[in-house]
Amino acid sequence: MGMKTIVLQPEELDQAAAFLQAGACVAFPTETVYGLGANALDAQAVASIFAAKGRPQDNPLIVHCCSEAQVLDLVGEVHPTARELMQKFWPGPLTLVLPRTAKIPPVVSAGLDTVAVRIPSHPVALRLIELSGLPLAAPSANLSGRPSPTTAAHVLADLDGRIRAIVDGGETGWGVESTVVDCTALPFRLLRPGGVTLEELQTVTPVEVDPGVYGQLQPGSPPRSPGMKYRHYSPNAKVVLVLGDRPEERILAEGQKHAAQGRRVGVMAPTEHCPRYSEFATLPMGSVSNLQEISANLYRLLREADALELDVLFVESLPETGLGMAIMNRLRRAAGDNIIWAEN
Repeated sequence: MGMKTIVLQPEELDQAAAFLQAGACVAFPTETVYGLGANALDAQAVASIFAAKGRPQDNPLIVHCCSEAQVLDLVGEVHPTARELMQKFWPGPLTLVLPRTAKIPPVVSAGLDTVAVRIPSHPVALRLIELSGLPLAAPSANLSGRPSPTTAAHVLADLDGRIRAIVDGGETGWGVESTVVDCTALPFRLLRPGGVTLEELQTVTPVEVDPGVYGQLQPGSPPRSPGMKYRHYSPNAKVVLVLGDRPEERILAEGQKHAAQGRRVGVMAPTEHCPRYSEFATLPMGSVSNLQEISANLYRLLREADALELDVLFVESLPETGLGMAIMNRLRRAAGDNIIWAEN
């Protein structure tokens, strides 16, 4: 796109805010991943997000706010239980889908009558929103389909020359995007798992899990949340997700077949399991007893697969409880149809 992308430090947020007020796109850190922000009230500014990312127009965006008052100015009626979720989990990695008002341009919500909103907890993100005086539409700051960025360097690798600026706030914390809950009907529905777990949500209210969480979006139905419809989070390597409690033999057998054909093979697995796969390139995810560590490492490792020039990356599955549901959701998206079962 021919523009020069500049990297700003957190003490230069005034300049970043001025770019946003002028209708430009600015990447900034949140507690989940780096977001690519633009004025959510300006349809043209929002359209530039889609252009920079190469993102399909039917994939809705999340609007980031700095206060509950700013959120309530953008949405229609809010169920009392949705307010309970706000009070318990905001600021934080929870996005709520609510009825939108006419203030939100249709491009933000892919033409739906709802809008996804959250208040991030990262101090840089909150300060940037405050300084700009704007709600910011902000998907992850990567090329569409690529692993989400957890450092400013990841953003620069994907979007250099496509956006005006990046605010470098260091490495993000959670490493996976926010949880998304549809609050427009009872029971509430989990559309995308993330940093706030299903179990935590259910301490407040019953929540159903949408089939799209497991990659089962109904054909022809519009996605009500980011991350539901398209293959996402993918490195250049073919990602093969191996389900089952004892995946070692299947991964070794399949990996040896690919290696015999001259392909570079990698295995991403909990750190304790990596010695099993010493004949291949190994990407240690973190301890199987620390899902927060695995979550924080996930996208960095998927990008590392490209640095290693892998052709195929086999990934061990994890239990789908707590944060494991969010990690497995992202791995399913990265693998697409390349999911196999290990026979026990």
